[in-house]
Amino acid sequence: MMNGKKLLTLILLSCILYLSACKYIVLPEGLEEFENAAGTGTWSALVTNVGTSEAGDLHVDIAIRNDMGDWSTMQSAPDKPALLRTSDGKTTHCDTVFIGTGRHRLAPGFQARGFTVDEEGELKPQTLYVECKGATAAGGSTLSIDYVSFTGILDDYDAEANKTEGVLELNLDEVVSDITYPVAVPVDGLILPAGESITGLSDNVVTLLDVQRTEAGLQFTWQNFNPTKFPLRTHIGTPPVLGSDGIIYGLYERLDIAPIPITPANEKVEWTTEVQVPGDVKGFYILLSVESRKPRTYINYALDISDK
Repeated sequence: MMNGKKLLTLILLSCILYLSACKYIVLPEGLEEFENAAGTGTWSALVTNVGTSEAGDLHVDIAIRNDMGDWSTMQSAPDKPALLRTSDGKTTHCDTVFIGTGRHRLAPGFQARGFTVDEEGELKPQTLYVECKGATAAGGSTLSIDYVSFTGILDDYDAEANKTEGVLELNLDEVVSDITYPVAVPVDGLILPAGESITGLSDNVVTLLDVQRTEAGLQFTWQNFNPTKFPLRTHIGTPPVLGSDGIIYGLYERLDIAPIPITPANEKVEWTTEVQVPGDVKGFYILLSVESRKPRTYINYALDISDK
């Protein structure tokens, strides 16, 4: 005769098998975060212009789009030229390749055409392009660009986790000039209102209180609220922005380098960050990384400040 313990075990196993076959299962909270993102698991690119450089070489302007289905950074494979193929099968190595997100993580469905670089102490936009020395864009030409990307939550202790390699394949006959930046494919629940409160490390709450235009660009006023009994510090770095011109403004730096105040127990503190942007550019979204779960681990958020 079967004892009670064995009977209970069989009942539990039967329940598990039944639920496994069932169509309607409630998933743990958070697993479905970007379930509806229109992601193909790759990055994609568009040719925005085909022309000639000042030196007379083939110059191809490019926009990139995050189709990974999650936040991701990407760049062209280091020290690897792009490859130009003409319709007659000839190939040319293109050594001048500026493709990437400037190490920033870009939201799924977002697209960009450049990022900020520091040239001898002056911040300037670096647009994305490829140049092929001595080449011309004959009909039927294609361009292949090897890239690497890192997707998902950023962990500074393992910054190269979730690495992916891929190839951007571009048809130079297909030039798209009417691109809308930065949102290419809307993702439900991705973009948050500017004043949304975000829970970070050790239940510290980060909120954007105010956005002001300055002579140099944008100034953000942030607030930490610490609901615990111990002093806390939650890093967000100096968040960059991406606007309607497709440029990511703000230099990338390790996120815990930027100064941020310690929040006393059960109190609030405020501080500001700034980013240089042109006065005539609008439609910005903040690409915010908030230290969460454990030190130097960051979850990403897109805050809508497109009315500023």
